[in-house]
Amino acid sequence: MEPILPDTYSKEEKEEIERRHKRLIDAWQTRKEAQDLEMVDKAFYFAVEAHKNQRRRSGEPYIYHPIEVATIAAHDIGLGRTSIICALLHDVVEDTQYTLDNIKEMFGEKVSRVVDGLTKFDNLEGAESMQAENFKKVISSLSYDIRVVLIKLSDRLHNMRTLDSMPKHKQLKIASETTYIYAPLAYRLGLHAIQIELEDLSLKYTNPTIYYNIRKRMDDARGKRMGELRDFIAPIEAELEKNGIKARAEIKERSVNSVWRRMMDKELAFEDLYGSFLVRLITDCPKDQERMECWKIYAVLTNCYRPYTKKLKDWISFPKANGYESLHAVVMGQTGNWVEVQIRSQRMEEIAEKGFSAYWKYKTDNDTTESGFDEWLKKAQDLISDNSDNAIEFVDNFKLDLFSDEIYVFTPQGKMITLPKGSTVLDFAYNIHSEIGDHSIAANVNNQLAQLDRKLTKGDQVEIITSESQHPQEKWFEFLATATAKSRLRSGIKEYRRGFREEGEQKYEEIMRKLDMEPSKANRNTVMEAEGLTSSIDFYYNVATGKIDERLIRSVLKPQSSTSSFMRYITNRLWGNNKEEAAPITTSGEFEFNVSTCCNPIPGDDVIAFSFPGEPLQIHRSNCPKAIQLSSRFGNNIVKAKWQPKSEIAFLAELKITALDTAGLLNRMTNLFSNEMQLNMHSLHMEAKQDVVEASIAVYVHNTKELDDLIAKLNQLKEIQKVVRKNN
Repeated sequence: MEPILPDTYSKEEKEEIERRHKRLIDAWQTRKEAQDLEMVDKAFYFAVEAHKNQRRRSGEPYIYHPIEVATIAAHDIGLGRTSIICALLHDVVEDTQYTLDNIKEMFGEKVSRVVDGLTKFDNLEGAESMQAENFKKVISSLSYDIRVVLIKLSDRLHNMRTLDSMPKHKQLKIASETTYIYAPLAYRLGLHAIQIELEDLSLKYTNPTIYYNIRKRMDDARGKRMGELRDFIAPIEAELEKNGIKARAEIKERSVNSVWRRMMDKELAFEDLYGSFLVRLITDCPKDQERMECWKIYAVLTNCYRPYTKKLKDWISFPKANGYESLHAVVMGQTGNWVEVQIRSQRMEEIAEKGFSAYWKYKTDNDTTESGFDEWLKKAQDLISDNSDNAIEFVDNFKLDLFSDEIYVFTPQGKMITLPKGSTVLDFAYNIHSEIGDHSIAANVNNQLAQLDRKLTKGDQVEIITSESQHPQEKWFEFLATATAKSRLRSGIKEYRRGFREEGEQKYEEIMRKLDMEPSKANRNTVMEAEGLTSSIDFYYNVATGKIDERLIRSVLKPQSSTSSFMRYITNRLWGNNKEEAAPITTSGEFEFNVSTCCNPIPGDDVIAFSFPGEPLQIHRSNCPKAIQLSSRFGNNIVKAKWQPKSEIAFLAELKITALDTAGLLNRMTNLFSNEMQLNMHSLHMEAKQDVVEASIAVYVHNTKELDDLIAKLNQLKEIQKVVRKNN
C-alpha cells in the first residue's frame, strides 16, 4: 500500500509532490533491481514526512528542494541508488529533529556518512569563517566519498535556479560562493553542463545588466548565425560521406558567462567575437580508433576551409586534468567569419558533458592507465591529508592548486608532469619529490640555465640541479605558486630547523642566566608570542642563529629597560610581523565607506558592501574578483548598499584606448575631457608602437551615464579604434 502524504500539504501540493516523485524515478538512468526502487521510495516518503512542516522562502513546500536535488543527481550526473537516497535526505539532519543515528538505523552506515558530509556546521567556536569551514568539510569528503561533492553540486544548482525569492544580499553571497568554489569544482569534475549553468546563474545575480544584455544579443544573433553555420556544415558533411567517415555535426551555443569572459579577455565587442556559436563534429567509433578518426575529420575540415593553425588545440594527445578530450580548430568560413569547430568521439562527448560519472562508465577493469582525472583526484586527496587547521587557508590552497588552468611540462626522461598555470621551477622540483625541492639550487629549462623562480610554460623540459649544501629557505615562499610545494617547503624548513634545537636550547639557557631569569616554558612562550612564532622548533632555530638574542629577550621580558623595543613588542603582539598589516583603518561615523581601488566602482554600477568591525564599509563592484572572494568567506558581513540618487562626489574610472597615431590626437582627447565634458583627469599614460597608440587614462566621473557619454564621444574621434573600461 502506498504511504499517505501528510495533511500539512494541500491537495494540489500532494499532486505536485507525486508528479515530481515520478519525474525523479523516470530520470534515474541506472535503476536495475526492484529493491533499489523500494529503498528510494522509503527515503522519499521519509523525507516528505520529515519536512512536512517546512516551507521555502517562496512559500513552496520544502520537500520540493530535496526531490529536485535528487533528480539533478540522477539525470544530470547519472548517479545511482545510494546517491539518490542521500540527496533526498541531505537536509534532514540539518533542518529537522532527526539525527544521524536515525539515518544510520534506517538506511545504513554508507548513507549516514554521506549525509553527515552534506550537513553544514551550525556553529564552530573560534571559527573565522563558517562558510570556509563548510567548504572545507565538503571538499574533505573527496578523501572518502566523492558522492558528497556530487550531491552538493546538485544541491547548489537547484538553489541557484530558485534564487529569485532570496533578498539581494543573500543572492550576492550565494552567487559569489558559487563562482569561487562550486563552478570551478564542477569544471574539475568534468560536469560541463552543470558548470556553465552555475556560471550563468552567478552572472545573472552578480551583474544582471551584463547578463541580460548579452543574452538579448545572443537571442538577436541566433537566427542569422544558425543559418550561416548550417551552410558552413553542408560541404563538410558531403566530404565526410565521400570519405566514408561516420560523424554527425551539431551547432552549439556558448553560455552567456563564457561569451562575457571572452569579450573581456579579448577586449572585443559582441559583434566582433567569433566564438559565441560553434560547430561540433562527433564520431561514434571504438575507443582504440578515436584518435585516428578525429584527425581524419580534421583533415576533411581543412580540405573544405582554411585553418587558423595557431588556434589548433590538441586536447586528445594531452587531455585536461578533468578528463576532457577534444580537438579544437578555427577555420575561415564562406562569409569571411572565423568559425570554431570541436572534433571528438561519442565517448569524449559524454565525458565532456557528464564528466566523472561518464568517465567511470567507460573505464574497464582492464584499463590500468591513470587519466588526468585520476591524477587530479590523487592530488586532491594528498592536499586534504596535508590538512591545514585554518579553513580559509585550506580552501584558498585547494583552489590555487586544483582549480587553476594547467600546463604540462616534461622531465629529462620525457615524463609529462601537469602543474597549475603560473608554476615555477621550484614548484616543479617539489612536485617531483620533497628532497629534490629542499636541495634545489637551479635548473636547466630547455637546456638553458634558469633560476628557481623562473615561471614555466607549456611544453618546457626541466632538469633540476641540486646540492647537498642547499637547505629550504623561507624566502622561497615568495615565488611558489602551488599549495603542494608550499606545504612541502614548510615541512622541509621544519625538519631543517629541528637540527638546531639542542644548540638553541643551550644558548637560550645561557641568555636567561645572564638575565637572572628562569629558562621556563612560560618565559619562552612570551617571547614566542611577541615574535609571532607558533612552534618551539622555530624559536630555538632563531635563538641558535642569533635572530633572537639577549637584547630582544630583555626587551620582551624586561620592557622597562628599552622603551623602543617595548613598543616593537606591543606592535608585534597586536599586528603580527607583517608591517603592512599594522595600519588599521578606523571609523568614527556610521556611514563612512571606502571605494575599493581593485575595481573602482562608480554610481550606476551594481555594488556590494562589506562591514567589518572598526572599519569603514568596503564598496566593490559586485562582479569584482576580490568581492567574490570576500563574499565566499564572509557572507554574513554583506550589507545592503545603494548609490544616492544624486552625488556631488566624483569617482575614479580607468579607460584603455587604442587609436591611430596622428598629429593632434592627445590635444583632441584632452580637450574632450577638460573643456567639452569638464572632467578632471587623474593620470594619463600613452605609448606609441609603430602607427598605433595605446593609452591608459584615469578620469573622475559622477556616474556610469557620464562615463558612457564620455566613451561614446571618444568613439566619435576618427583616430580612435577602441575604448574599454578597465576592470583592474
